[in-house]
Amino acid sequence: MKTIPIADVSTLKNELNKYKKGKKLEIPRFNQLARMAYLGRLVMAPLDPEDPACTAYLVHVQELTGLAAHFIELDEDLIDGILILDGEQAMAMADIMQKGVEDRARWHEELNQRDFYFSSFYRPKDRSE
Repeated sequence: MKTIPIADVSTLKNELNKYKKGKKLEIPRFNQLARMAYLGRLVMAPLDPEDPACTAYLVHVQELTGLAAHFIELDEDLIDGILILDGEQAMAMADIMQKGVEDRARWHEELNQRDFYFSSFYRPKDRSE
């Protein structure tokens, strides 16, 4: 947990302005967070929805479950953590989340229309007999 020593009001204002802008992630951490976004494991909310100058987002990383938990590797501090992300990277995460939802929806639609019977039971006879 980060503490902000309050020595004077200007120091406090500077620290608050840093939070309003959010933080850019480095490439490896961005990729980890993007994987979680694609799987729909992020919850995002504007940091200060009443301040139009504040572009940062709060991002909660939900813990992975099931099969994904065995394959996706995350830094320990990202698991069930909350980040303050800058607006540009937050919008990129939102786009990645949308892509993941669209891909999963398409997969489910295709699965619903797939005919397993013929591929499992129909075997054409060899015509050379």
